[in-house]
Amino acid sequence: MTYTELHSTNGEAQTIVDTALRAAPPAVLEPGKVHAFHTATGVKTIDLTGPEHTGVPPRKSGTTTVRDTPSFLAYFGKHSDDASEVYADSDRLTITAVLNAHSADESSWGDHRVVLALRTTDAWKQWTQADGQLMDQEAFAEFLEDHLPELLDPSAAEMLEIAQSLQATSKVDFQSGVRLASGQRQFQYVETTTTKAGQKGQLTVPETFVIGLVPFEGSEGYKLTARLRYRITDRGLRMGYKLERPADTLRTAFADVVNAIDGDIMQPVMNGTAA
Repeated sequence: MTYTELHSTNGEAQTIVDTALRAAPPAVLEPGKVHAFHTATGVKTIDLTGPEHTGVPPRKSGTTTVRDTPSFLAYFGKHSDDASEVYADSDRLTITAVLNAHSADESSWGDHRVVLALRTTDAWKQWTQADGQLMDQEAFAEFLEDHLPELLDPSAAEMLEIAQSLQATSKVDFQSGVRLASGQRQFQYVETTTTKAGQKGQLTVPETFVIGLVPFEGSEGYKLTARLRYRITDRGLRMGYKLERPADTLRTAFADVVNAIDGDIMQPVMNGTAA
């Protein structure tokens, strides 16, 4: 048999096979399995393991992020079981629950989680960002006016008067600042405006004031003490404040969130990060 004849015979055989494959009746496939078939163009596979074929929904997986304690507890209560694990990370300000964690008897996937990712409030950010920063009188007065709701002692009304006094004395020459027995700070100044040039005056402001801040969205409020800071420069009086241990307040607020969750669930809240 010549090469041409052999090649022709092989081609005819393949044509017969291809025709037979196309003519084969459809087969009933079993859901939940992967099937492979020889076709004229090669091996084809059909995956029938998906929920659209088996009628069984996929297992729960993925990570859900919530922003407050009630949301965390609601999700955890719906999806947790006895093997679920909870971790509190004070550095990241997160509480993570591994809902399908390993149990003592068997392994699990560990990939269904809910994370409470706490966010600090705008007021907390603004007070902590300006902490220790000296401003000119008008800027400091405007800061106080913008944050009257957080001012507790002296009251917001008293602090508003102080802010207005600061704005009214922006064009004076401050000469000294002394601490009074009452705990206030008194500044001596000389008027520099044309109509009152040389006229002396005094400006009294509290050396400490108490503010109320909510560290996290949806959390409780906490009191912080702010101590007045100032500097008399050739550009005038510069003022600011220094918060007393704001990091401690943040840690306390986070610990209170952890305690609230720990008191509402059966599983212990562990200190650390989930694997």
